[in-house]
Amino acid sequence: MFNALYSISFICLSLALGYAFYAVLGGLPPSLYGMIIFTLLLHFRLCQAEKVKASIDWGIRHMGVCFVPAGVGIMNQYPLIKQHGLALVSIIFITTFLVLTFVGVLYQRLEDR
Repeated sequence: MFNALYSISFICLSLALGYAFYAVLGGLPPSLYGMIIFTLLLHFRLCQAEKVKASIDWGIRHMGVCFVPAGVGIMNQYPLIKQHGLALVSIIFITTFLVLTFVGVLYQRLEDR
């Protein structure tokens, strides 16, 4: 129980700081600022990774539930998908290929250094 409260408090703190950064700096989404802050808290050991691990594992195991409403929303747009489906699938495959290629090339160049 204590680890769950510990995890939730650090995650909420990170998200709140993310919203504060967003209010001051703008640019990135607040949740992304929060994830960066949470990563820094873990990296500099201001937050104990072994105490938040169980909560993070639980969140990952149940992540599929978060995508059900999005899937239902997409199915409500069936006529639009039917009209532009091939273009959407093409864009998804091309951009995924480009991102994976870019990350792979960048990794190889950084690895060689």
